[in-house]
Amino acid sequence: MKIRFIQQNDWVAPGEYGAWAKRNGWETAVTKCWLRESVPTEPDADFLVVLGGWQCPATTKEESDYFDAAAERELIKKYVDGGRMVVGVCLGAQLIGEALGAPYSKSPESEIGHVTARLTAAGRADPLFASFPDTFDAGEWHNDMPGLTADCAVIAESDGCPRQIVRYAPLVYGFQTHMELNPEIAAAGLEDSAESIKRGGKYVRTPEEILSFDYTVMNGLLSSFLDKLSERYGISPSDETLPKIPEEKETR
Repeated sequence: MKIRFIQQNDWVAPGEYGAWAKRNGWETAVTKCWLRESVPTEPDADFLVVLGGWQCPATTKEESDYFDAAAERELIKKYVDGGRMVVGVCLGAQLIGEALGAPYSKSPESEIGHVTARLTAAGRADPLFASFPDTFDAGEWHNDMPGLTADCAVIAESDGCPRQIVRYAPLVYGFQTHMELNPEIAAAGLEDSAESIKRGGKYVRTPEEILSFDYTVMNGLLSSFLDKLSERYGISPSDETLPKIPEEKETR
């Protein structure tokens, strides 16, 4: 099976998404947008993961000549319409909402570093999050958040951002949170975002807190979700013949 990553910038890497794919023997392909690689025009994988970046969905070519929001939205829509798996991370989550007709918006608070997130009633009812405790540490690096469609469900929230995880469809999820973070990505992010860290904020961690945090549990929760998402799609890491499960009724 194959995963297509859309990577906007050099340091906002796949992290645990890539590690999970490697552990389970998935073929991976990475579109490196910052190197001016073009976003595919058609789906070429079972699973699309659109990663984050400093941009927002409204960023223009004049502001970032390698970022093509329209092309990414079109690709996301084709994956969704084709019944394939889609996960958006931070900017990627916002682009999923936009591709489905829900404009992104500013988050009530900026968040950088780990925060305490909590499952909503919809999250506790979603079997893909059965391994998640009611409250959990969630990695953050954002100012915006994804829009909500009429039939989506907010799966997790935090005090600083009410849209940490959104289910748009049974195989389509937006993660405003960076559950994929690891020490290497965090260190690179600190180099890139030094001014944002200096400005601080209610939900902005210090560089020392970001570097010393243990991301292991967070990564494990994400991997559990990915295992269950692939099972829902019809593939198990240990049994590729697992049939698709019926779509559940969406809740709000």
